[in-house]
Amino acid sequence: MGSKRGAVGPPGSCAHMEHFLETCLLVLVEEAPGHGYSLMDRLADFGFPPDSFNIGTLYRTLRRLEKAGLVTSDWEEGGQGPRRRVYTITDQGRESLSLWIEVIKGNRRRIDRLLARYSALHGKEGLEG
Repeated sequence: MGSKRGAVGPPGSCAHMEHFLETCLLVLVEEAPGHGYSLMDRLADFGFPPDSFNIGTLYRTLRRLEKAGLVTSDWEEGGQGPRRRVYTITDQGRESLSLWIEVIKGNRRRIDRLLARYSALHGKEGLEG
């Protein structure tokens, strides 16, 4: 798998941190199944401000994850108000999540080394912001 935009699947050996939104969503649905708006609210835990993207982007991402077999969705039964589609992680989603987390850990180590080198050149004030 390359770095094709919109593609979903386990990461290859690329050094880029791809699929961050997808990874966050998989963590959220592994914690507890959820519908689009609840997932959007919970994304704030990862630093996504509510106005950083629209609900359409979130639903397109969830559809890609579902098409790839990483999540499933079912209509919520009962309750008041409109029915909502609830997303749940699959076994394949858990496997992909585990692989993506390993890529992120590798990226974090590289970022930490970069920041340490930059700090050595510019001191702590170079890392503010």
